[in-house]
Amino acid sequence: MVLLTPDADALWVSSWPFAEYVKHDWAGAWICSCFRNESNILSSDLITEAVAATKWFWGEPPELGMVTFINTDKVRKKRDWGRCYLKAGWEKCGRTKGGLIALQILPDQMPMFMTPCGAQLNLFDQKTLWA
Repeated sequence: MVLLTPDADALWVSSWPFAEYVKHDWAGAWICSCFRNESNILSSDLITEAVAATKWFWGEPPELGMVTFINTDKVRKKRDWGRCYLKAGWEKCGRTKGGLIALQILPDQMPMFMTPCGAQLNLFDQKTLWA
């Protein structure tokens, strides 16, 4: 699932790889594959909304929730690695074998689902119509 702000100044990509093809410890979890924010909106707010939109798109999250990975060689450090995720309720949960920092949000910490702006709705999707 790809989310893009109307001004195309923030991007989010959620993926849900087949667990049998995943080689990290969080096989079966939803993945934040990409996040970039160049807008004036707080990154932590965009992350929270993107997780809510992901729940709208796929329904109930898997037991392992959602994870993302940070390559410290590829991002600027502010106070803490992944600070915007931490402010959005994510927690550090380990490292991959390749040394990436893993951050996770479990299902009970996720926001309620939310229909993303501009989403194409299904006339027969009761969840969308009556939520």
